[in-house]
Amino acid sequence: MTVLVLSEEYDPSVDRVVATLTDRGVPVFRADLGWFPQTLTIDAELRGNEWVGFLRTPHREVRLSDLRSVWCRSPTVFAFPGDMSPARRHHAEREARLGVGGVLATLPVTWMNHPQRDADHAYKPRQLALAARCGLTVPRTMITNETAAVRRFAAGALHGLVTKVLGANIIHEDGHRKFAPTGRVDVADLGGVEHTAHQFQDWVPKAYEVRLTAVGARQFAVGIHTDDPDAHLDWRTNYDALTYDTVRIPERIADQVRAFMAMAGLLFSALDFVVTPDGDWVFLESNSVGQYGWLTPTLGTAVSDAIADHLGAPR
Repeated sequence: MTVLVLSEEYDPSVDRVVATLTDRGVPVFRADLGWFPQTLTIDAELRGNEWVGFLRTPHREVRLSDLRSVWCRSPTVFAFPGDMSPARRHHAEREARLGVGGVLATLPVTWMNHPQRDADHAYKPRQLALAARCGLTVPRTMITNETAAVRRFAAGALHGLVTKVLGANIIHEDGHRKFAPTGRVDVADLGGVEHTAHQFQDWVPKAYEVRLTAVGARQFAVGIHTDDPDAHLDWRTNYDALTYDTVRIPERIADQVRAFMAMAGLLFSALDFVVTPDGDWVFLESNSVGQYGWLTPTLGTAVSDAIADHLGAPR
């Protein structure tokens, strides 16, 4: 039986997993949803209570009933001819999402992760609530567009506040790609808060941070260290200033993360933690399509093997 991999064409982490599955003799059909409808097609019929048929490219095809698992890892969006009018493009995108996505979502196979679970997990307020329900420590958090509410919340912060975007931290403006890092909050200058929802959290004193990658019940953790002030606030601002080491995961944290993954309905996610000077682990967020290969080659190989284990398991 075949593993269906839905991803963008360039993703070294996906390349590694596909190579591992191939070495194990597990067939893989890799495609990007951005190929639909021009070089990826669907031919599906509802028979009884299941969809049967094929996904096809100009060179290969896979029978839906032959799939054992699906790895959905950030495929690009459907792509249509450039001469379509905006109205027709909007209609075509919606029909592709509901048609192709609807058929695939019903397949009775192992998903890593099911797109509906990924969609649910994009809501960070939901993540924080789930983490707290599972016993993980989360920072005091506020979502608001009221300036007075931020000042009230800041009065209870022992170490000040930070603000973080709720969605993607990449903003495209004036033809430029801009990064929106975690930032300290100056309560004397809160202009623009009223224009949309903002997330504010207590600043958590940190010794270092941890990227914990969960694959099913297995967990892999790497400590992220820096002496750079900007990277200390948000390590994504200066990768050159980071060093890494393998971290032992406390048993209590491991159990709480497993409960979190089960409650979220995920088989894969990359979770970020602050480790305080006292050794406490504080949950920050979880990215269900997070990267892992950039941390260390050893960890990247171990995670890839764990993913291949899940995807290649008998249906």
